[in-house]
Amino acid sequence: MLKPKKGDLMDRRKFLKAAGVTAVASTAFTTNLYAKRITRLKVCLSWPKTLPIMGEGALWFAERVKELSGGSLQVKIFGANELVPALGVFDACSKGLIDGFHSGPYYWKGKNIAFALFSSVPFGMNADELEAWFDFGGGMDLWRELYAKYNLMPFKGGNTGNQMGGWFRKPIKSLADMKGLKMRIPGLGGEVMAKLGVKPVNIPGGEIYTALERGVIDATEWVGPSLDIIMGFYKVAKYYYTGWHEPASLLEMTFNKKKYEKLPKEHQAILEAATKEMHARIFSEFQYQNAVKLQEILKGEYGVKLGNFPDDVNEAAKKAAKNLYEEYANKSKDFAKVYENIKSYMPVMRKWTDTLPKWYLDMRDSGTIVV
Repeated sequence: MLKPKKGDLMDRRKFLKAAGVTAVASTAFTTNLYAKRITRLKVCLSWPKTLPIMGEGALWFAERVKELSGGSLQVKIFGANELVPALGVFDACSKGLIDGFHSGPYYWKGKNIAFALFSSVPFGMNADELEAWFDFGGGMDLWRELYAKYNLMPFKGGNTGNQMGGWFRKPIKSLADMKGLKMRIPGLGGEVMAKLGVKPVNIPGGEIYTALERGVIDATEWVGPSLDIIMGFYKVAKYYYTGWHEPASLLEMTFNKKKYEKLPKEHQAILEAATKEMHARIFSEFQYQNAVKLQEILKGEYGVKLGNFPDDVNEAAKKAAKNLYEEYANKSKDFAKVYENIKSYMPVMRKWTDTLPKWYLDMRDSGTIVV
């Protein structure tokens, strides 16, 4: 057998040593190449993150984003007042102090009165009509155009559906009974109520029960049976009325526009997809839970007296709402632009709503289920 020469042994050692270095370098390169770069976003709520449907919906959204991104995009949810005040989320996000927020557009009508039109309008669109307006009637484009002035990028973040008119400590028998009442009610609904003699106040959800219990306010609206029963309003106000102030109330998941646009396209797509899923989930859960809790009310479990506002209240409110919209259209170009869009959209949509959907609901026997 031939023995390797001394020079051959030296060459082999050099080769193995070099190969070892190369292998280590290759491993390090591969590890760095596939290491995840994690982007974290801070999103604040205008309600507790433990609040059923809305708060829990936001937490679900965060988990969905993480799942869709494989962990490369993560959302940290902060409840009301944990990081910023419940109604301070708009300004905080606009300034880039937080990355996003979950709230309702009508809270910001003090910034621009037109914002109230993107949430809910007294005697306006129902949920189906509102959804179609945003997606195909120009509503989303108008919303994003106006929010862009505040460095914000909004997405639909849920819909409560038709909201109840509110809880009252004393019965409402006529329009005269509305005079002087202090009521927690935001948005354009609050302004219509003001024209009826009510004194509207806007306070965060977490403070409503105490204010109602102590008599700081005489009445409050919140959402519907789904959340109102959980809030315990029936313990201090027994009169519960159906409503017209929010026939459909849109929630929002809004992000800082500059930060959103700096995200990779993949992450932008994930946020959009997750908000759409959350939006549909929240709306469906509201519909279901409202029905469940209403059954409990009708069975007398809470001692609630359920009813409708008197006709003179409703008729006065219709007139007040129309006058209010015309007033704002004359004062605000932004309001006028959105309002004119809605006015041109609604006659077309209402012809459909009043033809089959309304006819079907009027015709349907609520006591019979046909399978």
